Amino acid sequence: MTIEMTNSTSLAMDPIRSVSVAEAKSHLSEILARVEAGEEVVITRRGKAVARLKPERRPISIAPDFEKLRAFRESMPMASIPAGELIRQIRDDERY
Repeated sequence: MTIEMTNSTSLAMDPIRSVSVAEAKSHLSEILARVEAGEEVVITRRGKAVARLKPERRPISIAPDFEKLRAFRESMPMASIPAGELIRQIRDDERY
C-alpha cells in the first residue's frame, strides 16, 4: 500500500504500509512524525522494499523506590571504624 495523497501537501490519515523513494523524499518530515507515533514504514524502489523505518525503542525508566532503599540502608550494620581509617588499613595491608 502506498501513501494516498490528498489535494493538500499533507498525507492521508490511512495507515502507512509502504512509500516510494520519491514520496519519502517529498514527505520525509510527515513520515518521520508517523514513525515517532509508532507506525512502521517501508520505503520501496520500483515496487521492491529497500528500507524499513521503525520507531526507536526507548529504555523504560523506572523511578527508584526510596522506601526500599532506606530500608536496605537501615538493615546494613554500622561500621566499627571510620571509612578513612578502613581505607588506610586496606592500603597499608596491600602495600607490603
